[in-house]
Amino acid sequence: MSQGELLFRLGGMDTAPFEELRPLLFSIAYGMLGSVGEAEDIVQEAFLRFHHVLAEGQEIDSPKAYLSTITTRLSIDELRSARVRRERYVGEWLPEPLVTDPAPGPAEHAATADSLSMAFLVLLETLSPVERAVFLLREVFDYGYDEIARVVGKSEANSRQLYVRARRHIDDGKPRFDASREQRGELARRFFAAAEDGDVEALEQMLADDVVVYGDGGGKAPSWPQPIVGRQRVARLMAGVFAQVRDHAATWRPTELNGQPGVMFLDAEGRIASVMSVDVASGMIQTIRGIINPDKLGHLGPVADVRAMLRSARERSD
Repeated sequence: MSQGELLFRLGGMDTAPFEELRPLLFSIAYGMLGSVGEAEDIVQEAFLRFHHVLAEGQEIDSPKAYLSTITTRLSIDELRSARVRRERYVGEWLPEPLVTDPAPGPAEHAATADSLSMAFLVLLETLSPVERAVFLLREVFDYGYDEIARVVGKSEANSRQLYVRARRHIDDGKPRFDASREQRGELARRFFAAAEDGDVEALEQMLADDVVVYGDGGGKAPSWPQPIVGRQRVARLMAGVFAQVRDHAATWRPTELNGQPGVMFLDAEGRIASVMSVDVASGMIQTIRGIINPDKLGHLGPVADVRAMLRSARERSD
């Protein structure tokens, strides 16, 4: 259901709390689920429940506390079922990308670049749903332990223990990004320009020794079934990817994704074929993530038929 459809269903109800709290609620749900569509559904369901309670004559002292609690609990339940679905997912699973450029759309929900990064969201997948909720509420949204305890239905002491355990686990693998957004952006700009030029040597100089590439096609579009590791292999791969872009009469444009530099690949009609983001640390590109699964791109705009693009390219070469 779109936001407009939601407001239509609510009729003349006061939507001020929703408009004010929606960015926070979306950030909680997206941090829990890594899915834009599921996060939007959770937020709308929470708001519908909020107004249902009000319509029954109940008083709510703190809309923020009530809506945060409902959003978090719905997200915990959804994540439990999502984990089962992801066990059957074809290939590498990555979160749905958020465009975080200064532009209208989901970017308005962004909290911080690090807490939205693909690397951080993937790492959160290693936590249990309740641990993930406790960690996000405390670490990202600065909730007190008393508030967290009420949200997740645990004691305050138990909530502290859950946070400490989750924090210890996350610290073991937490991504480290260069502090300067400008430096990350400049390295990415040079990297993608070298990829477009097919300059493998220049690409290698910007890649960490243990650089790794992940691809998410979900079995619905061609992608890399296994991670690709190593400076030389990744440099050749990136040069090849951008050569294919030219062969398919496609284009690309720089795009900030989940707070990190990236690019969006577009077909000849301007539809989205895939997106790619890079993680930068210690002045080198450490990780590259590409998402080509059309189900994860629809919220960004019209989606290209990648298989049709490939067929067209083969026909032109014959």
